[in-house]
Amino acid sequence: MLLVLAGCGGGGGGGGGTPSSPSPPASAASNVLPIVVDGGPAAYTAGPYVNGAYVTVTICTPGGTTCQTIDHVLLDTGSTGLRIMSSAITSPVLTQQNIGASPLAECVQFADGSYIWGPVKAADVILAGEPVLASLAIQVIGDPGFASVPKSCSSGGGQAQNSVALFGANGILGLSAFQQDCGLACAQAPVAATYYSCAGTCTSVAVGTSSQVQNPVGRLAGDNNGMLIQMPVIGSAGAATASGSLILGIGTQSNNALVNLQGGAVVALGLDPNYGTLTTTYKTKSYSSSFIDSGSNGIFFPDATIPVCSSGFYCPSSTLSLTATNQGTNGNSSNVNFSVANATTLLANTSLVAFSNLAGSSLGSPSFDWGLPFYYGRNVFTAIEGRSTPGGSGPYLAY
Repeated sequence: MLLVLAGCGGGGGGGGGTPSSPSPPASAASNVLPIVVDGGPAAYTAGPYVNGAYVTVTICTPGGTTCQTIDHVLLDTGSTGLRIMSSAITSPVLTQQNIGASPLAECVQFADGSYIWGPVKAADVILAGEPVLASLAIQVIGDPGFASVPKSCSSGGGQAQNSVALFGANGILGLSAFQQDCGLACAQAPVAATYYSCAGTCTSVAVGTSSQVQNPVGRLAGDNNGMLIQMPVIGSAGAATASGSLILGIGTQSNNALVNLQGGAVVALGLDPNYGTLTTTYKTKSYSSSFIDSGSNGIFFPDATIPVCSSGFYCPSSTLSLTATNQGTNGNSSNVNFSVANATTLLANTSLVAFSNLAGSSLGSPSFDWGLPFYYGRNVFTAIEGRSTPGGSGPYLAY
């Protein structure tokens, strides 16, 4: 999911959840959230959602006992913070956050010009069996009390993605390598199309880091230095579903040791501390603004020699076996072998939604977007900025 703000990439919407008490939901371990790729929530009108990795979170009234478990929240390592569709919230009453005496709202623009808009509110949040995150700042997307969207937010010319039907998820769990979604840039001065003070009309405003939408993992009492995404191998024809795990922490418990799926060593690639990017070299060209992003549903990269379908995905006449090299800011590098199949053939069977060889064109972009297909068959770690791990301090990616 490629956000203009911090790097996110595609999709949206779904159904809701169920009320509950504020006790943590059961899971295989206290730091594990199951991941499912299943085509998306029933309310997604453009379904099925291909290569959408979804998790379930619980939100509660701050300091209260009214909670709701919300499924089909898109797991997105390309953005930061929890964002929930207003229509999916049926039970908890969340607390509006203010900047001065004015309500605080946020705009998030996507690379295609579309956007989401809504207020910043506080919720008590539960991830797996971890302790409750008290009064976490989150965004509520499409809140009817904030129906007027500033022109600077919609300036990209794309469609508002403020509903489950359009977005394909009940929300976004943004778990990038950053602790806030905008950081010092937004704290020092207003940043266009980001945070707004909404007293009558909404105007851009600077917001301190403590008041910004937060990375929930970074706020945990333990298991707070990063996370591991573990996904299965997917065959070349695709699969009807896929199940994996989001494991919180790096080297903090027996299930998040810094090793690959086979138990061997991983390579830690340092990320640019301002943008969270690395360099990908492909066919002798280097793309210095590249990123690995679970919220993107394909691998997107520039290659004018590969035919493109009308959908924007690649459609080679036969499956291509390709290689690229990722290099981190710390000088470490890792070769990646990947395949690109004909997207029209892959997507013809609408009962299949998990594909490891789905890729698309990003001509004109100086980047490789390593989306969810990159995660299949790998352990992929994201270390949070400034946090100590067995592989050194974040920000870095390792696989």
